[in-house]
Amino acid sequence: MRTRWKWIAGAVVVVLALAYAIAFLIDEPLRRATEREMNARLKGYTARIGKLDFHPIGFAIDFYDVVLAQDAHPDPPVMRVPRLSASVQWSAVVRGRVVADFELDGSEIHVDRTHFLRELEDPTPVKDRGWQEALQAMYPLKINEFRVRRGAFTYVDSGQARPLTLTAIEAVFEDIRNVRSAPDVYPSPVRAHATVFDDGRLEVEGHADFLRVPHLGIKGRIALERIALDYLRPIGARYGFTVAAGTVGGRGHVEYAPEVKIVDLDEVRVDGLEADYAYRKRTAQPVKKAAAKTAEAAAEVANKPDVLLKARRITASGATVGFVNEEAIPRYRVFLADTDLVVENFTNQRTEGTATARLNGRFMGSGDTTVSATFRPEIKGPDFDLNARIESVDLKSMNDLLRAHARVDVVSGVFSVFAEVRVKNRRIEGYVKPLFRDLDVYDAAQDADKSVGRKLKEKAVDLIGKVLRNRPRDEVATVVPITGEISDPDASTWETLVGLVQNALFKAILPGFEREARALRR
Repeated sequence: MRTRWKWIAGAVVVVLALAYAIAFLIDEPLRRATEREMNARLKGYTARIGKLDFHPIGFAIDFYDVVLAQDAHPDPPVMRVPRLSASVQWSAVVRGRVVADFELDGSEIHVDRTHFLRELEDPTPVKDRGWQEALQAMYPLKINEFRVRRGAFTYVDSGQARPLTLTAIEAVFEDIRNVRSAPDVYPSPVRAHATVFDDGRLEVEGHADFLRVPHLGIKGRIALERIALDYLRPIGARYGFTVAAGTVGGRGHVEYAPEVKIVDLDEVRVDGLEADYAYRKRTAQPVKKAAAKTAEAAAEVANKPDVLLKARRITASGATVGFVNEEAIPRYRVFLADTDLVVENFTNQRTEGTATARLNGRFMGSGDTTVSATFRPEIKGPDFDLNARIESVDLKSMNDLLRAHARVDVVSGVFSVFAEVRVKNRRIEGYVKPLFRDLDVYDAAQDADKSVGRKLKEKAVDLIGKVLRNRPRDEVATVVPITGEISDPDASTWETLVGLVQNALFKAILPGFEREARALRR
């Protein structure tokens, strides 16, 4: 009896030794064959496998130093995987299914924006580039579970000081079926989380359909925390925007598939934003083009039944935002500091009801600012009410703006403005009331180095202010009515708001100064 067991044990050892010897001998031929099959399926990309280790017990394979490179831009590679493991899922075999588990350990994905833009010019559709077939060539069984451990993703923008990064990526994709599902079915559970930039956080939990045509579908919850906005500097810089600080976060429901696109966010939070828009001729045109494309895209999805974009609550706290006119002489900056904004029920669907916005801040760091607005569903163009109050702005802080537009400055004074506007049926009705108090334009000491003409002009403006002054309150006030048709019948709500600020509120700040400047020139 013992002898028989010895013979059985010896046979097993011999078989195992033989199996491992054969596996060792076929590792390199199998590596070359797998690499060749992968590249035969790929279009525009090349795969390399540094080493292959076949395990006959368990029918598993480990791939080491797997590299996927774009043929047109091979350095750096698009993906680098130190170790990729594929094995039979034996628990599924018991249920009569022969499927595989894939695990990527330490994978790194690198995307360069300039390469990506050129990639978009490739007429070959994404689904026809052979990535799925190449993965299948590495291991012939259908994938049941695909796991990513310690993954990393890097996005590089041209001229970018620091890349956008996702690190510590942990993700699991399960039940990746090889049969197509109904449009409302997402058979594969998905769980993922990652660190965004330095200390931001991304979490995704839901279901996916990896075989949806022409692209995959996914449905689930998404959460973002402390995403640093200063990483967007190079993107904003192309359009004249400077983002110095701030973070964004939010959470909500997302569904993205060929048949439907839904982004329904419970909340979006922006904290500590510091940003300026610098107007320059060379950046103005790109901004106009981007705005036109954005408006066109917004019009395309507005009230579209299969596209829902909604944010139930958007908040911004502690923000400082400014406008810098680089083309003016002198250059000037106007800004809103300590800004708190709340927007509720922001959506692209008129059936979702009315949106509201409330803003508080300090204009030029001194003027208490309150703005409230109600946005109704658009039927015949923009439809909203706007009320704004800016009180007790130190006019001396606006001297650069006054010099640029009225060729005068002030020694002292306080400025306020009140406005009410209603936009409906392509018409604007309302008023803007600027108010100046304690205005003092000319000062001999401050203006000693100015020309005689400039001194006479400022004297005249000062005199007009004294003539128009409301004696009991020591104020100069003008009411500027706003009424008429919207100049651009196709303008969006955002374009209409910007136009109001540019053509009404902004110009109403200087009516007295501009009139006197024109009179002096005559």
